[in-house]
Amino acid sequence: MKFGEKLRKLRIDKEMTQEQVSIAIGTSRRTYISYEQEGRYPRKRDIYKKLADLFECDVNYLMTEDEEFISKASDQYSSRGKRQAEQLVSELSGMFAGGELSESDMDAVMIALQKAYFDCKENNKKYTPKKYRSKS
Repeated sequence: MKFGEKLRKLRIDKEMTQEQVSIAIGTSRRTYISYEQEGRYPRKRDIYKKLADLFECDVNYLMTEDEEFISKASDQYSSRGKRQAEQLVSELSGMFAGGELSESDMDAVMIALQKAYFDCKENNKKYTPKKYRSKS
């Protein structure tokens, strides 16, 4: 789920208007609408914190859009793959929290690591003993 979709869902669940949310986090209504509808992201990290406090959720939930990666890993490699993907996302979120990378650089790093993860999983299949290989 994308950042804007998460905001919209959280706002509707809290039965708040866009105007109420924008006032609560200290931005203009137009700025908040751009987050929710236009795919824009806050420039300042404190906005994420204010949103998380307002919606009573984790900041990392708002900052990550990696559910698709985790579900793909789960579909392809069952619960162990899901656990490894969640661990990777968690560790990367910690790395990104420093704020020294631009948004495009963070996206590029995440895409490269996801590709490397799936490439390694495919490569490791060669070394799985025959009795443990799935019949698919």
